Amino acid sequence: MPRIERLRPGHAAALLAFERENRAYFAATIPDRGDAFFDRFDTLLGERLAEQATGLAQFHLVVDDAGAVLARVNLIDLEHGSADLGYRVAERATGRGLATAAVREMCALAASAYGLSTLRARTTADNGASRTVLARNGFLVTGEVELNGRPGLRFSRELDAAGPIGPAGFPTAGAVLGAGGAARQDSGSAAGLIGD
Repeated sequence: MPRIERLRPGHAAALLAFERENRAYFAATIPDRGDAFFDRFDTLLGERLAEQATGLAQFHLVVDDAGAVLARVNLIDLEHGSADLGYRVAERATGRGLATAAVREMCALAASAYGLSTLRARTTADNGASRTVLARNGFLVTGEVELNGRPGLRFSRELDAAGPIGPAGFPTAGAVLGAGGAARQDSGSAAGLIGD
């Protein structure tokens, strides 16, 4: 069963494999990370872990039973009870409701584990899959934005600190992500939000 794990040094090999395997897929909807990202991967991972240690960001991976990375789900710029949500999903994991379930789980974690009350997100206007994932998780459009020269939308969601988010029976924070928790399926790419 897929599960969300907080980023740690032991994820390095699986995360690098995820980024390499999906590079072309991600580049179809968001700017490519460039060769420097892969050349400096260990250094960049160290920087992300250091940033996480300060509490300014919280990086998470959705992994399968074998430890392979299916998605990244991150919270960045944590301050004053809010953060920016970003995620990207492996091509092989799209179309199964994983993005919707992972964002739902991250909303619950943001409220319960990190004490946040508001999440923000951005995506390009033509990324229907990401817009659908956000809408299914209660995010509302708050305005327009330009993302890398393309029209985009800003979203926001107020979080419920009282408990888990989503339909009855969905796992609470820290649990596994399963088919029972994600009744609807995503279509297309869910890559392309900030902070990913």
